[in-house]
Amino acid sequence: MKRLAEIIKPYLQLLRVGNLTFVAILLYVMEKWVATPLLQLEQFGELMPWWILTLLIVSVVGIAAGGYVINDYFDVKIDRINRPDNLVVTRIISRDAAMNLFYGLTAVGVIAGTVVAWWAHSWTLLFTYVVIPGLLWFYSASYKRMFLIGNLVVAFASAIVPLLVAIANADYLHHLYQNALAYSPIVGELYVWTGGFAIFAFLLTWVREIVKDIEDIEGDREMECRTLPIVWGDKVAKIIATILLVVIATLIVYILFAVLPFSHEWKSLPTRYVVFGLIVPILCSIVLLWAANSRTEYHRVQTIIKFAMFMGMLFSYVIATNL
Repeated sequence: MKRLAEIIKPYLQLLRVGNLTFVAILLYVMEKWVATPLLQLEQFGELMPWWILTLLIVSVVGIAAGGYVINDYFDVKIDRINRPDNLVVTRIISRDAAMNLFYGLTAVGVIAGTVVAWWAHSWTLLFTYVVIPGLLWFYSASYKRMFLIGNLVVAFASAIVPLLVAIANADYLHHLYQNALAYSPIVGELYVWTGGFAIFAFLLTWVREIVKDIEDIEGDREMECRTLPIVWGDKVAKIIATILLVVIATLIVYILFAVLPFSHEWKSLPTRYVVFGLIVPILCSIVLLWAANSRTEYHRVQTIIKFAMFMGMLFSYVIATNL
């Protein structure tokens, strides 16, 4: 068993299994704790059968896993400087094997996504499953080395994930009810609620990418990348990351007290959850970001940001139980 674990570990590392698990959970809770309660509230009931939800998860996980593989394929030289101990492509598997793995994972994701698009009668979903793999390819090959573009592409890809649930349900509703759907607010509600999570994912992912660029500045500079900390300096990068974190915290407080339709007393569960699960980690990440001077310390900031993202995702349960 120990030998097997040693063999499997590099592949799990290559595929970023932790991140893929997060994506799978995010899709599940968006459907079960956001879309379904909204549909039931408007008397539509649950629309997405379990096998379509499974294929939706498989599609996104497959494409994301392929994206991680192709990213490492193009980043071999950079990773030899930034993460020599974690290098998988060329050290554990060949570049040809990595490319074949990318093609296989992406094909699985696109095929599964095409079935979901067919079920939902959604050209939007089909277009998304065609464009995103190409976007991830060009990101790994060139975009990530461009000023700001790489960060924004990754943030955009993260934001798309919760919106896929809204697109699938909304387009299926349009297929079932057509013009009669104009008399219901359900489509707008689906996009508004999932859109809130999408904005949260976009901004936090952008911050995490900036911190990651500061952490990887040595290898990126060697490969002549034009990341934010290389072009404007790590101090300016920290200022921008801090501004984004403050914007995120402000938006969260605004949504809690001005948008959500349930109790806002300081001792209520939603308020305590937001304060200790979201605001405190965000403030801690700001403090630790400015105190960081080593790769380990910057990586710790990324971990706290990931924790905030996870807690933000689970806030959907608080919403579902209070609608």
